[in-house]
Amino acid sequence: MSYQQTLSFLYSKLPMFTRVGAAALKKDLHNTIELCKAIDNPQHKFKSIHVAGTNGKGSTSHMLAAILQKAGYKTGLYTSPHLKDFRERIRINGKMISKSAVVSFVKAQKKLIHEIEPSFFEVTVAMAFDFFAKEKVDIAVIEVGLGGRLDSTNIITPELSVITNISLDHTAILGDTLTEIAMEKAGIIKNNVPVVIGEQQLEIAEVFIKKAELASAPLCFAEKELHITHTRTLHSWLVVDIEANGTAQYQNLKLDLTGSYQQKNILTVLEAVHQLKKIGYRISNEAIYTALKNTKKITGLQGRWQLMGKKPLVICDTGHNKAGITEVLKNIAATPHQNLHMVIGMVKDKDIDGVLAILPKKATYYFCEPNLERALPAVDLQVQASAHQLKGKAFTKVIDAVAQAKKAAAINDLIFIGGSTFVVAEII
Repeated sequence: MSYQQTLSFLYSKLPMFTRVGAAALKKDLHNTIELCKAIDNPQHKFKSIHVAGTNGKGSTSHMLAAILQKAGYKTGLYTSPHLKDFRERIRINGKMISKSAVVSFVKAQKKLIHEIEPSFFEVTVAMAFDFFAKEKVDIAVIEVGLGGRLDSTNIITPELSVITNISLDHTAILGDTLTEIAMEKAGIIKNNVPVVIGEQQLEIAEVFIKKAELASAPLCFAEKELHITHTRTLHSWLVVDIEANGTAQYQNLKLDLTGSYQQKNILTVLEAVHQLKKIGYRISNEAIYTALKNTKKITGLQGRWQLMGKKPLVICDTGHNKAGITEVLKNIAATPHQNLHMVIGMVKDKDIDGVLAILPKKATYYFCEPNLERALPAVDLQVQASAHQLKGKAFTKVIDAVAQAKKAAAINDLIFIGGSTFVVAEII
């Protein structure tokens, strides 16, 4: 098969969460274990860091990978979903897996795939692990796809486990309370492996503390160890000063990921680095400063409070649940503008009313639908939005909604594009 034929096989023949939702998920790790067993368990041949959480795990994973790369380690990075190119999911030192490597893996394992009948995600996880093992990475940052306990990535034994935060998302799959979701995320905690929890959420902290105690896993909360004392925006950077126990740790630390929510993620990242240094990793402050100033360039990360145009200001963000949109709205409020235009699309299995309830009523809306089966039709989104006093027109194509917003906006206005990762993917 050619590369395009290989992608078509992966997308169309295998159950894929982005296409069909929960039906693509398996209730255990059997398929991933069998796939990796057949290719000589590549996950045991490289060191790793495992990153879970409801929001922020993508940014956290990319920042960690950038730091490790700048510290001199050959660094793998596995993330999902991709925005434009399937190969974004699997990188080494920021470079995407080659098309030929994708084709070779699928060709070699096609018989096995037909026998086991894995999901799209299970195959891509095995592909990533195989690639990292063959390329002999020093360490790989592995982002959980969904949840933790039963996620396909959870067959690794990492050097460090990281959980960013917990909020309500994928409730039909992970549970409809924070405690239930936290228990699923805590499933990545392994025996004797240190774990960093980003946010210390009092109602669920005990879930992680108990799980860590049972696993004899040293645990710390990043928010308890580190504090931001000053933050400001300078040119195209978010600049922060950070202290620990009243002592300055990082001054004038520049982040090219400028969303205000990165203030939470940076504490998680730096505490993770501290824990890695405790177990022998050599990571200089120079590596940290250089990496964080250039994370997008080093890793290829897109879609995080990303500037898409000026006059009018056009910004997109992949925040797609109530907690993520809440952070987006803080950024919008802090961004000078005259009128607000919101290009919004969502998928069916999200907390749509929960998101619509917090969106600003003093905005013009352009309801759209991303091009996938799980998309909520734009007219349905428009109807649901009207119940929350949100007014606007419906567009069947994201590109048409964006074009209309640009046509209507004045040069001092702000156009925000989001509501779903897949809306952002179509306009990047």
